[in-house]
Amino acid sequence: MALPSAYLTTTKNLGRILAAIQNAQAPKQFSTRFIASLGFPSAPDRLIIGVLKSIGFLTSEGHPTKRYFEYLDGTQSKRVMADGVREAYADLYQVNKKAHEMTNTEIKNKLKTLTQGQSSDSVLDKMASTFKGLAQHADFNASAASAAALETPVSAAESQAEAAVGSTATPIGLGGLVYNIQLILPADRDQAVYDALFRSLKEHLLR
Repeated sequence: MALPSAYLTTTKNLGRILAAIQNAQAPKQFSTRFIASLGFPSAPDRLIIGVLKSIGFLTSEGHPTKRYFEYLDGTQSKRVMADGVREAYADLYQVNKKAHEMTNTEIKNKLKTLTQGQSSDSVLDKMASTFKGLAQHADFNASAASAAALETPVSAAESQAEAAVGSTATPIGLGGLVYNIQLILPADRDQAVYDALFRSLKEHLLR
């Protein structure tokens, strides 16, 4: 089940903790001693370690991951957080693709169903508030745009392959040299477009 068991008992310091993490040099191991050195020695604040593991910022041993180091870059930190949250709460996002826009009550009800009633209301409240707290420091639009950008080259290649059906290659001889010019036809059903392309080819190349 893609739902983290780690949660914060309070999210009042979450923003400050995340800011401190960004401003500090990454440790070799993210420990309770390290979080205390950032100014958060209390037991509730130390729970952030489990949460960071759940969203892929730390390994199970507490070592910073690639995602942790990417988060240190303020220009992409919100996108990185969104990626981590989507991954950690994958089951919740299967129920609602915009789970981060739901209210705490709605999230709690969904979590109750997903956990099959195995968690108490108190735990569900804390799980929901932890999810919402993390989501407030994430940019899900940037995350979606990043994923779309990675898919674009594939889609473009497929479109170009479809448009290339019926393409024509014309050898042109200039000064004893032969150039092979290939015209890729656009995926357009308008005959006027094809007529214009071939007329231009004839006027400028086939002389």
